[in-house]
Amino acid sequence: MKKESKICYIVGAGEFRKDVFHPEEGAYIIAADGGYAYLKELGIEPDMVVGDFDSLGKRPDHPNVIEHPVMKDDTDLALAAKVAMERGCTELYFYGATGGRLDHTIAAMQLLSGLANQNAAAYLFGEDIKITALAGGDNSTLHFSGEYEGTVSVFASCGKAEGVTLEGLLYPLTEAELLPDYTLGVSNSFTGKESRITIKKGCVWVMWYGNENLPLPTRGK
Repeated sequence: MKKESKICYIVGAGEFRKDVFHPEEGAYIIAADGGYAYLKELGIEPDMVVGDFDSLGKRPDHPNVIEHPVMKDDTDLALAAKVAMERGCTELYFYGATGGRLDHTIAAMQLLSGLANQNAAAYLFGEDIKITALAGGDNSTLHFSGEYEGTVSVFASCGKAEGVTLEGLLYPLTEAELLPDYTLGVSNSFTGKESRITIKKGCVWVMWYGNENLPLPTRGK
């Protein structure tokens, strides 16, 4: 790949807050269809443009374009994520991937689960929410600093999630099971202490509000 960074920013055509989009120097940037218009507005030239361009309305005038047919099995975001993974990126930050149509937001969350199962760290940056997926394996724990505040929720995303432990939060759990049809993990709270979310088997979505000026949680065992 052209750049050394393992971080990739992928911009879609959904809700997009320009004030919180600050790509790290050297990161790879992909526009997914209509996300190209957002980047042009900011004066940012992406490294690659991917999509069927039904949202954008035309094939963009860009040197690196991967065009797909409108009738396809993957979303433009998923196709962009595939490009990022093929280029060795292990951290994927999605902007413009939430809001608007609920089905597209759900599809983007499903994409997070798929990436977590490939050992990639991926995040959706929404209007006032961040969402990631956590799977059992080498990066099965999220570590939040004590500066985090507000609400955090954890939901099973790939069937039953086993060995779910929540530490340092208002409502702790130890080696619990979370199920997709049971809301046990909703609306927990940060407490001003360092906190951890761990899973042994399966996959969960973790989502929290605000805390925009804080570093993302770290991952590990």
